Amino acid sequence: MAVITISRQYGSGDDEIASRLCELLGYRLFDKRMMAQIASEAGLSSKEVIDSQEDRHQVLSFFDRLFGHKVMEAWVSKDEASGARTVEVGELDAKRYVTLVRDLIQTASAQGNVVIMGRGGQVVLKNQPGVLHVRIEAPFEERVRRVSEQQRFSNPTAARDFVAGRDRAGADYIRTYYNVDWDDPTLYHLALNTGLWSVEAAAHIIADTLKYLRS
Repeated sequence: MAVITISRQYGSGDDEIASRLCELLGYRLFDKRMMAQIASEAGLSSKEVIDSQEDRHQVLSFFDRLFGHKVMEAWVSKDEASGARTVEVGELDAKRYVTLVRDLIQTASAQGNVVIMGRGGQVVLKNQPGVLHVRIEAPFEERVRRVSEQQRFSNPTAARDFVAGRDRAGADYIRTYYNVDWDDPTLYHLALNTGLWSVEAAAHIIADTLKYLRS
């Protein structure tokens, strides 16, 4: 009944590694669908589930924060009377976001056998027994190359700016909502450089490390 949290630099191959981990271990991925299911089962929010990844977090200026601007763009999934589910994009204040997502992460952790991608999982579940915290990184130029190929950037400068912006957003998200540095090595049991390891190798290393995790 272990849990794996994955913190990652943008373009480091984290999605592929998480997907392969779930295949190898028979785990579930903590995504928007799972969040909606957990909220429904646990009664955390019967009509609304809110989700946002840290790499889409908006880095705001001091004055934006000072004058109370909203600090999070979120995907809001609402149950309609017909039973259908619609997804909207809206803004969310920090207190509401942090409270709900922390509850969902903790509930998923209690169920076990889950891979939690981002969303501050390494902080929410810090020092909790049976949770393996992993950091996925890769050299900047390697990540730019991957993102350029996947998203078909025609301009190398635009690709670099895009990846750098996602990195800044991720770091700011963790600092803003959890008051920690996402590069702090003490948050993680394991850090992997996917410039040196393939997706398959990285997934197997993480899966094998679970054997040595203290429960």
